[in-house]
Parts: sequence; structure tokens; C-alpha cells
Amino acid sequence: MADSQTPGSPLNRGALADPDFLAATGIAKMVVVDSTGSTNADLLRAVAVEPKEWPDLSVLTAEYQTAARGRLDRSWEAPPLSSVSVSIVLRPMNAEGRPLPTHTYSWLSLLAALALRETLLETAGIPAELKWPNDVLVRGRKIAGILAQMGPLGDGSVPAVVLGTGLNVTLTAAELPVPTATSVALEQPLTDDRTQLLKSYLAHFARLYRSFCNADGDPTAGLAGGPSLHKRVESVMVTLGRQVRAQLPGDHEIIGHATRLDEYGSLLVVDQDAREHVVTAGDVVHLRPWTPPGQDTEGGYA
Repeated sequence: MADSQTPGSPLNRGALADPDFLAATGIAKMVVVDSTGSTNADLLRAVAVEPKEWPDLSVLTAEYQTAARGRLDRSWEAPPLSSVSVSIVLRPMNAEGRPLPTHTYSWLSLLAALALRETLLETAGIPAELKWPNDVLVRGRKIAGILAQMGPLGDGSVPAVVLGTGLNVTLTAAELPVPTATSVALEQPLTDDRTQLLKSYLAHFARLYRSFCNADGDPTAGLAGGPSLHKRVESVMVTLGRQVRAQLPGDHEIIGHATRLDEYGSLLVVDQDAREHVVTAGDVVHLRPWTPPGQDTEGGYA
């Protein structure tokens, strides 16, 4: 490992608050706390009580979270100083100050996952992929999760989104929440310095986010001097082309072939009767390949 952080090392608050870094990324506010229940919950309260104090690209990061929440209200807890736990206030608008349509917000967690993948690849030297809807995997194991939550409406300002990211950094194998997880330190990284990883993630995210906003939230528009968000996400999403089981709200499930993402970032799944289903929320489990009735392996989904 070329650059390893001593386990238990705190974030470098001076580096995170560096004016040049904040100016380059457009981060409006940077708050670092030692401990909290959940950075997402804190910011959801803050944007409701003091919306003007938390403008677009305000950041809250914690050394330790005691009540972190994921999708479907799942909770987890990692050892202090072992993860990147960060939430960002987003008030999406284009360069002219025109708010983005709220239906574009569904892409924000995918944009964040893409930014984190770029960070892991460029900063840590780790090959990462996306699993729909909002997980980042390394060699098939979950290294990070992302959760976007809508803030309150009705104060006349641009509706806020609080985007939370949890990245396993220095956790040992014994400290992982589940056997199918991993951490940066376990993947022979170039670095597992949390400050360096956090700064890189925020820089990658801010660049992609600003480009997405200036395209009015159009996922098919060219992004940050390259392919569209839609194309970038699809190209690194291991869920596509797989046989999956989508567990939907209300105890429903669909088993089929995950084919593509639609214009809202929803997952399209074709079942064995060739019916296409739009999956907008829920858990997705990757299954073994299968061959539909009447198709051989060469021409089927295997």
C-alpha cells in the first residue's frame, strides 16, 4: 500500500476547509463534527429550520455516526474514524438560476455513485462498479451506499435534496457489517486516507453535478466534456444484463432480465413472459444466469 492512513486518524479539518479547495469545488459550507446520529437526518432538520443557512453544496461530514440510515430505513454503525460519512445539501438549478424539474432528482444518487467510482479508481486505484439503485461495488462486494432524501417544500426556495454517502475506508474484515461488504483498506489501495478520499469525492461530485445542472438535468446531454450521465452510468452498472430479483414495496417481487435504465434512472426488467416492468424503488438481487423457455444459451440471457 503506497499511502496508508493510520487506523483511527481523524480527518484533516484544515485541508477540508482550505479556501482554494472550497472555491475550486464551489462548496458553500463545510462542517465537520466528531459524532452525530445521522448526517442526513441532521441536514434534513437544518434545511427545514434554517434553509438560508444551508445553500446549494453545503457539506456535513462526521467522524462517527451512531444512527446512520440506508434505504428502506436500514441502520448500521461503523467504528469511529473508519468511514467517510458525508451528506450534501443540493438545491439544483442551472447557470441562470432556474430550478431543475424535480423529476430529474432521481438521477442525483446515480451521479453521486458515479463520482465515487471515479474517486476510487483515480485516487485509491480500486476498480469499482455500480449496482442499481445506489450501491458501489468492488469485485462484487459493497464498499459504499448512497441515499438521497427530499427536504421540505413550501418555503418558496428551490426544493432541497440531502444526499448522503457512506464509504467503508479502514474497516477490517472483522468490522464489516456483512460478509458481502468490503473496505478501501482491504482492496490493496494506493491510499486509504479518508481526507484525501473525501476531498476527491467532493471534487468529482461537484464537477459532474454542476454540469448536470447546467444541462437542465437532462441525463442524455453530454456531461463535463464527455458522454451523457445516462451512458456513463449504464456503462459501469453491473446490474444491467443480469438476471435479477427485484423486491418491491408491498412484498411484491419481479424476476427477470435487467435490460437498461429509462429516462428517470429507473431499472427496466423483462420477465420470462417478455413483459417489461419499470422498477423505481426496492432491493435488487443479482441471480445466476438463466435461459428463457424456447431460447438456447447462445441466443438467450445466460
